[in-house]
Amino acid sequence: MARGKKHSPEQVVNLLRQIEVAVANGKTTSLACKEAGITDQTYYRWRKEYGGLQVDQARRLKELEQENAKLKRIVANLSLEKLVLKEIAEGNF
Repeated sequence: MARGKKHSPEQVVNLLRQIEVAVANGKTTSLACKEAGITDQTYYRWRKEYGGLQVDQARRLKELEQENAKLKRIVANLSLEKLVLKEIAEGNF
């Protein structure tokens, strides 16, 4: 299954607003999503994640998620190194 194109957080927030305006003007959610070029499932997933955020807040959220993932990888590597050094110090090769 092919993955769709990546949208920036700013694009996501703008598309959510566009769909909300269309729904407020009487269109169905499905039709508004289709016009925006996304699926209903994507809309509801984005709304769950970005609902109520401003553009700058969404950008900051993504930056923090990326930084958190980087820090988790660093901690995992350091923990592994610590275990290896502990095993060497105990003489268990």
